[in-house]
Amino acid sequence: MDAFANNSAHAPVSAHATAIRLRSVTKTFGRGESAVKALQGIDLDIPAGELTMLVGPSGCGKTTLISILAGLLSRDGGELAVFGTDLATLRRDRLAAWRRDNVGFIFQQFNLVPQLTVAENVSVPLVLKGESVGAAVRKANELLATLGLDGRGKSAPLKLSGGQQQRVAIARALIHEPRLLVCDEPTSALDAELGRRVMELIRGRSTRPDRAVVVVTHDDRIFNLADSIAHVNDGRIDQLTRHTSVTSSTGAHA
Repeated sequence: MDAFANNSAHAPVSAHATAIRLRSVTKTFGRGESAVKALQGIDLDIPAGELTMLVGPSGCGKTTLISILAGLLSRDGGELAVFGTDLATLRRDRLAAWRRDNVGFIFQQFNLVPQLTVAENVSVPLVLKGESVGAAVRKANELLATLGLDGRGKSAPLKLSGGQQQRVAIARALIHEPRLLVCDEPTSALDAELGRRVMELIRGRSTRPDRAVVVVTHDDRIFNLADSIAHVNDGRIDQLTRHTSVTSSTGAHA
């Protein structure tokens, strides 16, 4: 049985086991003098059943890192296993199926489809997994209601405010109960109260023994919701904060 088949079976993962393991992961964009080394040797263990935040200055490699974790970008070097699967071993069609079945991604720019209604946008992951459009839209409306968007399912995305669009993007990422939830600045367009409510929903729905959540954020108002905070600087993890303790990256993986 290959790695993809094993992953598709959703084999049980014990709480606090390693959901994602990275060793010396690198990524460079461009060549020659214009090359940009976005990741310069990432070493990190992300536990199952926990919420891990990635923090650091703009341009330090956080978005590149989560895009690699979600299978949207390929790494140049190093080792990466996501729930036991090395994404580099999957052919393009199997990688697309793996993302469909396992990943929810909250994009900073929302990436909503303007030709679809709000509920249709949210229902897309369920439809891709084979659920009927009617059933998927009903579930989408139920989830939208929990995010304060009751009655907005038939609206066009561009008719909503930025904060409302962000909540639609969050609902779309949650609707299919992904094993890996990856969030890029999920509270950037939300006020403090709503941002915390959204993060509590993300945490409550997604930090289960067979799941993991990775959040890129600059929002220090939500830091206390993390189980671990990885500090990214110049394409490396230079510090790992777990609850109230701080450990150097080399010490964390000794």
